[in-house]
Amino acid sequence: MDEVEQELQNRRVLTLLEALKKTSKDLRSNPISPTNTHNSETTVEALSKLEAEAAAVVSTNPNLFNLHRLLCSLKTLLETLEESQGYSFKPLLRRQITNFRISRAACKLEAEIQAFLDRESVQNLVRTLQESADEEQKVKVLADFRKRVGQGFDRDFQELVLRAKVFSILESLLCDSMCSKRVRDEAALVVDALVRFNKNVFVGLVFMGPTINGALTSIGSCCSIQVLCSLIKFIRTPLIDEMESNGEIPRIINLLSTEDLSIRAAALDCILALAYFGRKEVVEEMLEEKLVEKLMELQRLEHGSDEIERENNGEVCVEAEVENNPFGSCVASFSVQVEVGEGLSQIEKREVKQEILRRVREASVSEAESSAIEAESYGNLQRTD
Repeated sequence: MDEVEQELQNRRVLTLLEALKKTSKDLRSNPISPTNTHNSETTVEALSKLEAEAAAVVSTNPNLFNLHRLLCSLKTLLETLEESQGYSFKPLLRRQITNFRISRAACKLEAEIQAFLDRESVQNLVRTLQESADEEQKVKVLADFRKRVGQGFDRDFQELVLRAKVFSILESLLCDSMCSKRVRDEAALVVDALVRFNKNVFVGLVFMGPTINGALTSIGSCCSIQVLCSLIKFIRTPLIDEMESNGEIPRIINLLSTEDLSIRAAALDCILALAYFGRKEVVEEMLEEKLVEKLMELQRLEHGSDEIERENNGEVCVEAEVENNPFGSCVASFSVQVEVGEGLSQIEKREVKQEILRRVREASVSEAESSAIEAESYGNLQRTD
């Protein structure tokens, strides 16, 4: 069988499975009643056709044999229900019991279909990522896989993922500098989805592998930094401590100097998350990396770049557009995150606040700038001291 024929066969199987899933769901949500004989005949007829098609497919795909067996059992139950006529006690009881068995068989059929689809999905993902050179195909299978992971926890699906070593393959993509950023970004999103799929299992894999040991920051894209920020907010202090020990904090701060506005904004979100959840050592390291000074420079640049010219009676006036500017109050945002965050004690917060204010005063180009930032940062928080 050549590749074209194989592709057609795969599509035929998927179409069959989708039809079976729809029929089984209909059976569970709309049990057949004796007053609706048309519905009964239509359902039995549809299942007969699907059973015949499944029998033809089984000969080329033995993995569907159990599914075909369940389908035959379901069809038999429907025929039994159809034969249970009358409104006396025994026929009514027989119909109730048969309807219950039909619902249970339909559930088993759906579970079997989902298990088959999951096996095919994981196998296709691994095969495509390891063997294909088609970037679009890799992005597609990663996106489809992420959609499946997002459906919620499933123990059997998790076992498939672990046995296929999908997480290791994803980390290999993240670390592969020869791989395109699109593929690496999509792989990063899948890693984030898996961590949320089951924190107890996949957070451990994150710590054991290279995901946070430079992989995400080395990609240097807006998406990868957003994923890192998402992981920081989800895992919190343990992840931040690991990042600090691996020297990741300075690399994130350096991203504030990139020319790409979206990357700068993502890096700022990361820094604010670190300030909120990080311990005193993490905040102090950020300060030692001259974060406050860099934020002040960034804030000045952004204010300057937002200036627009407006002509008024022949004169050129300058207005500052600061709305929707993620860096307009970045020094204040950092200060507030430290102040209200979870990582520092009240004594440590007061010490860090004084250090931030000292650095603001030293880096300010004027007393007015210093006073404005100080008021913006702590005007509403000083009452809590």
